[in-house]
Amino acid sequence: MSWGFHLALATSIRPVKTAPEDSHESISYPSKAELLGTLPAELSKLSPAKSWSSLAMSAGLSLLCVGIGTRLPLSAAAAPLWLLYGVITGTIAMGCWVIAHECGHHAFHPNRRIEGVVGFVLHSILLVPYYSWAHSHAVHHAHCNHLEQGETHVPPRATSPMGRTTEQLKQRLNPTVFGIISLFNHLVIGWQLYLFLGATGGEDYDSPTSHFWNRKRNFNGKRRLFPQSFGKWMLRSNLGLLAMVALLLIASVQFSLLRVLCVYGLPYLVINMWLTTYTWLQHTNTDIPHFSNETWTWSKGALQTVDRPYGPILNLLHHGIGSTHVCHHVNSSIPHYNAWRGTQLLRQRFPELVRYDSTPIHKALWRIATRCGGAVYQNPSDRAFYY
Repeated sequence: MSWGFHLALATSIRPVKTAPEDSHESISYPSKAELLGTLPAELSKLSPAKSWSSLAMSAGLSLLCVGIGTRLPLSAAAAPLWLLYGVITGTIAMGCWVIAHECGHHAFHPNRRIEGVVGFVLHSILLVPYYSWAHSHAVHHAHCNHLEQGETHVPPRATSPMGRTTEQLKQRLNPTVFGIISLFNHLVIGWQLYLFLGATGGEDYDSPTSHFWNRKRNFNGKRRLFPQSFGKWMLRSNLGLLAMVALLLIASVQFSLLRVLCVYGLPYLVINMWLTTYTWLQHTNTDIPHFSNETWTWSKGALQTVDRPYGPILNLLHHGIGSTHVCHHVNSSIPHYNAWRGTQLLRQRFPELVRYDSTPIHKALWRIATRCGGAVYQNPSDRAFYY
């Protein structure tokens, strides 16, 4: 399928009206088999040529930008150039993150060994614990928008201690101030808080939950995210990170710490901002419900994700991860170059259920930061939970 088709589809799909909060009990959701049956098996067929070409584009452009960064002067006068460098390089290198994400879903290459090496190397370079993240991400996909078993961007209930605290903070602060704090917590430090402490990972999981070490016993007796047997995979993830940290330290000695912080650190921050922007907007909105054990089903959860209009350039650089996310949650084994077709088929089959929000990204981000940063309340009519 050509890039032209991808770009045309990304810019031409019309918004689908999402269901109001009080009507979810009357919505007829398809079964898991019906959802999966909408996407033909041929969409999951992997094309090594297309996968390698996508990787070559992302990695090649990233290396080109880094090469330019090694030539920029380390002076105060060059600060605007460094800011521009960080934004451009981080935005491009986010494509490498997406490719590694695809490896974690076994959607990159039919040879699992090759696929594992690619994902491990890419994520280690980006300081992501590949195997640990792949496990927690699989839990997220298996229980999307599940309040008890869900993982990643799981809000606290208004009746819980954490929920009461966040709601009190939200009510006391000016909406603008609260929005700024919420943006900082998510975009600047959110990824690190998630990896080290399990922030937004769900109240029903043991806290803190780290992607870097696995405790022998729980602190509070709640559900474990990582089983005891996962220790060896966590160790492998950590070894990849230690190798990358060692390379950065060697580069700091060879060149300078400031050079490494600018060349590597600035794009690293931007990559993390893109990552949290994507995941936050994919799973959060004022009309998106979360479900408890009594009402959740796999189909309900998968269909609460949102596709958004990132435009042809970002969709090209980031392999459409923000504009084909519903399809990705229905069948994560579909590679990005086939997800456009899968998105089209799902919207044709379930036009009232497949979510698409045409709000410009910056406006959607601010709306969610100001209105969705607190706890969720249960709606009596459908027993689902909303911000």
